[in-house]
Parts: sequence; C-alpha cells; structure tokens
Amino acid sequence: MTTRQVEHEISIDAPASTVYRLLAEVENWPRIFPPTIYVDRIGLDVDDHQVRSGIGEERIRIWATANGEPKHWTSRRKLDPRKLQIAFQQEVSSPPVQAMGGTWIIEPQSGSMSKVRLLHGYRAINDDPEGLNWIDEAVDRNSKVELAALKQNIESVHASNELTFSFEDTLQINGTAKDAFDFVNDADKWDRRLPHVSSARLAEEMPGLQTLEMDTLAQDGSTHTTKSYRVTFPHRRIAYKQVTLPALMALHTGFWTFSEAEGGVAASSQHTVVLNTENIVRLLGVDATIADARSYVHKALSANSMATLRHAKDYAEGKRA
Repeated sequence: MTTRQVEHEISIDAPASTVYRLLAEVENWPRIFPPTIYVDRIGLDVDDHQVRSGIGEERIRIWATANGEPKHWTSRRKLDPRKLQIAFQQEVSSPPVQAMGGTWIIEPQSGSMSKVRLLHGYRAINDDPEGLNWIDEAVDRNSKVELAALKQNIESVHASNELTFSFEDTLQINGTAKDAFDFVNDADKWDRRLPHVSSARLAEEMPGLQTLEMDTLAQDGSTHTTKSYRVTFPHRRIAYKQVTLPALMALHTGFWTFSEAEGGVAASSQHTVVLNTENIVRLLGVDATIADARSYVHKALSANSMATLRHAKDYAEGKRA
C-alpha cells in the first residue's frame, strides 16, 4: 500500500500557546475552518501520567466538505500541550480514503510569532490512482484553506470579537421532542409550512448529513437564496453551517435543540454570526454602524427562528392532540 506524505505550513502573528489552544478546542472549528460543518467530541481518555503531563487522547466525529462534497469521519487525537503538538488518525474514513493521519505542530518563532506545520499521511482504497489524485486535491485545498483561516482568525481576534455574536431563542412546546424535531428535520416541506420560505430543496447524501437550499423572504420583501449543510442527531439536535450567505454575514452557524422535560419539550434555535462589514453601508446606509448591522441581522434571524419554532409548536401539539 502506498502512503503519501505531505506538509503545509504558515506563519501566524500570535503566541504559539494561543494557536495550540484554538486548535485543541474543536467546538470552534466550524467558525475557524471553512470546510468544517460540525465537530462532535466523543470523549477524552487520560490516565494519571497523562494528567500530570497534560497529554490526553480523544475521539472526535467530523463533518466537513472535501472538494465541495460533504464527508464524515471519526478521528482519534493525541494532545500534547508541552510539545505544542496534536496528532490525529482517522478511525473511520470516507471513500476514496483508506487511511488518513497527521500532526499539527506549532513552533514558537518569538514571543508573539509562531509557525504552524500541518502534516498528512494517507492512502487510497486499493491504491486507486484516481482516488489518490482526489485525496491529493482535497488535502491540498483544505490544508491551505484551514491554515489561512486559522491565521486570519487569530490575527484579527480583536475585530472578530466585535463582529462575532451569538444568541438563542427558545419556545416551550406541549408535545414530544420527536414531533418537534421532525418538523425542523423535514425542511423540504418548509415552503408549504413556513410563510417566510418560498422554496426549499433538501438532499441527504448519507444518513444524518443533509444539504439544504432554500429561498427566504426578508422583511423588506426581497428574496435571499441560502445553502446549508446540516448534521442531524434524532431527536435531540440539528447542527448546521450556511455556505451561501446573505450579504451582511461572513459566517453563520447554529443548531436546533429539543430537550424533553416534564410537561413538554424546550425547543431552541442558536445562532453564531460573523458580520460582513463590506456590505453594511450599501445595505443599511452611510450612517450605519456595526451595532446597527448586528441588530438588523439579529432581528432577521430571530424572526425566522421564532416563526419556525411556533409552527413546530403547532405541529407537535397538533400531533399530541
């Protein structure tokens, strides 16, 4: 079997410890790395020696795009904060990948500068040349995109804090989590169920991994076309990442959650947004500020979320009745 070894690197104007911490916190990856849709941490395994040394191993499930196609795999990571290294190995890969592993290596260049090296080693199923070429292209493209995004995210942390915000809307439903989940999961029916959706197209490439394209009516009467990848966990959660965005957003991720309690279910919609400052003046006027853009986007997303939750409430409570 032929194993390909490749390496990519980038210099970042930030301390090595900061870079390591950001890489170690996988829950932020959908915001940091454009190809990443969602990451689920399965668990961290450590013994006494590892606790003393700061080393730990964990398993993570990753949903991401590769060459524009949504993929899913499970990896094991070994974290070593003393060496500033994170080794990873895919446990369950997606075709055409037979095996994939590598290492993040963060090297201090000075007190405020660091170099990040990203190493990959991989094989194609049956050593298929076309499959290996596909992996070559996917690894090269994703590595360059991930490193550039990592650099931009860290170096613009002050501006990012101003432009990034999160919020959540919650509605109590006198029904079951399954019925509320089903309403949100069946997004291909939204154009018939939700007044703010004029058309919806849903595809499920593999169980639990969806592509949703829809046309949404804005408050001013305009129509916005968006595309999202969604990861579903029946009947608890639907995580998503928009990849075709309205003009005021540079990034939009979120999730729907359904938590059963005595007497019903709490259904929530959470959003994390990074504003696109280039379009604020064009869309909101010459006097518009970042605060105005935050308020505008917050209100628009919240209105759509609450409309969806209210219709999910009617659907679930009607099922119970």
